[in-house]
Amino acid sequence: MPGWQALQDELSDHDFQVIAVAVDEDVDKIRSAAEGITYPVLIDADHVVTELYAISNVPTVVLIDEHDRIVQPNWNAFSNDRFRELTGIDSDAQRAAIRRWVVDGTPIIPADEAKRAVGDLTPEEEQAKLHFRIGVHLRNAGDAAGAERNFARAGELAPFDWTNRRAAVPLQGGDPFGEPYRELAAEYQAAGRPFHGIPGTRV
Repeated sequence: MPGWQALQDELSDHDFQVIAVAVDEDVDKIRSAAEGITYPVLIDADHVVTELYAISNVPTVVLIDEHDRIVQPNWNAFSNDRFRELTGIDSDAQRAAIRRWVVDGTPIIPADEAKRAVGDLTPEEEQAKLHFRIGVHLRNAGDAAGAERNFARAGELAPFDWTNRRAAVPLQGGDPFGEPYRELAAEYQAAGRPFHGIPGTRV
């Protein structure tokens, strides 16, 4: 978040506005992470944004222009190189591309390509999001076994949907940066780092 804050501060005179959406339900944790952050930080505990924008990876950046047009959909972009070893993504190149778009109006990809760059989720991915929602509902109702069953099914249907698999870890009392995360990261690497959207290495 501090990296995006730095970009927000740098480009604020060009009407650039960062809005963060946390796919989480822990308000206190988000509030703590957002200390010193001046841009809006929203909480999407029900994963509405991930479903509307067909997002299955975290982080995902969507660039929207002043006419409410998506000019860079579902982009695997980072504000720093913390995860460079895992992703192979150069965040400096990404930030430079954002600067060119904001300051000079240079699109990162052509407008016609932006319209078709991200397809809909597959039926299996849609079912996975439904199972995740059911899992959250059962967990909140006190049915831990039912929640675990649905979280597991979501993972089977969409094994690389981080918004489901990783989000389910803390809901089941686990550490989102612990062993389940490392296992998911290893699977992700072995599968060639699949991303539902525009790969971060393309700038």
